[in-house]
Amino acid sequence: MHEDFRAALGDIPVIDDEVGIKRKSRDFFWYSPILFEQLRDKTAELVVCPRDEKDVIMVASACARFGVPLTPRGGGTGNYGQSMPFEGGIVLDMMGLDRLQWVKDGLARVQAGKLLYDLDQELWAQGKELRMFPSTKKTATIGGHICGGAGGLGSLTWGFLDDRGNVVGARIVTLEEEPRIIELRGNDTDLINRSFGTTGIVVELELPVENRTHWRDMIVAFDDFISAVRFAQEFTASPGIGKHACAVVDSTITPYFVHFAKVIPEGKPIVLLMVAPSGVIPTAEIAAGHGGTIVYEEDMAEGESNPAKEPVYEYCWNHTTLQVLKHDRSVTYIQTVFPSETMYRDIEVLRELFGDEVLWHLEFIRAGSDIACTGASVVRYTTADRLEEVMALHEKQGVTVVNPHVSNLEDGARDVVSYRDRAEFKLGIDPYGLLNPGKMRDYTPAKIRRAG
Repeated sequence: MHEDFRAALGDIPVIDDEVGIKRKSRDFFWYSPILFEQLRDKTAELVVCPRDEKDVIMVASACARFGVPLTPRGGGTGNYGQSMPFEGGIVLDMMGLDRLQWVKDGLARVQAGKLLYDLDQELWAQGKELRMFPSTKKTATIGGHICGGAGGLGSLTWGFLDDRGNVVGARIVTLEEEPRIIELRGNDTDLINRSFGTTGIVVELELPVENRTHWRDMIVAFDDFISAVRFAQEFTASPGIGKHACAVVDSTITPYFVHFAKVIPEGKPIVLLMVAPSGVIPTAEIAAGHGGTIVYEEDMAEGESNPAKEPVYEYCWNHTTLQVLKHDRSVTYIQTVFPSETMYRDIEVLRELFGDEVLWHLEFIRAGSDIACTGASVVRYTTADRLEEVMALHEKQGVTVVNPHVSNLEDGARDVVSYRDRAEFKLGIDPYGLLNPGKMRDYTPAKIRRAG
């Protein structure tokens, strides 16, 4: 790293040892064997650890003046290489910006580097909680969640992160010789949502919060997979039940759920739930109507804080894949969205087609006024060509595939058009293309400047 650039950082803390740099240059990209081969050699030259917004501005200015690529990083829990430096330069470790600024009128203002677990603990103390969080709650930051994620626990009530009202405001720093502070409000926050830090260095976020609910973790076992899916559909569609999670997991995956081995009956598919206390009885009634049996119930906070226990959310979303990967590193996963009108037929056809090659895991969420069934199923990996074929066969059946084995925004997006808008916005705030370069396919820098 150029000495003049290092001098321009002043007393901002850095990590410059090889081991530390490599650790901060990685995320969970290895979930994908394809991304592992493509990205395993990517590493930064330096990790910079700002303590406040002033430090971020100083770093951004130095990067613009010296042509140094900058990759923002939170907890590094993403799965697509979001926080990996494709062109070297620096990783900007945002975890020093970790203050909850204020809570009022159903909103919270928080610095981007705040750990989600710590944030919820502080909100709980004020009788509030986050609307949504990922299954990586204990290790992810709020900035990483908004800039690298799409939804999570709470999505079956509140939808996706980019649905209107789920992010109210964002404060960003531009990457220019003289960085600017820009406040995004309302729909303009879509410009930074799931943009991997390519459209500005997010330093603060303003989010809606809800009154705290003492969620009940529940596991319901069923005799067959379709019965579990039918229960999940009816449960999610019941407006009178407060709910935060609904994940359907096939019996081919449950043997990897070692922590719950004593409560999950052998050979039974299950549904993982987070339910408001007022909804426990009606949930049990719906389950019984589909032949389901409640085999586990616990306070979520107890499972989260007690070292001898685990919360159900750590077995939902992409933690389902992680639970399998802990025991079998040869598997990977795919992401899908099932059309509601043909969901049951599509599931039965594809289960018959793939046999034990695909281990089924579905998440139910709210999509506008509809209920959506999304998949994050585990796949027994053999070759890249076969994985592409598996995804193509899903699409042939009419199931949408959101490809998790690509590292650029557009190819892994639900809405390509919106990323073209973000590329246009990026021209004004990152003219040299130094912000997380390589992640936005449709962006061409307005100017060229590179270190050296």
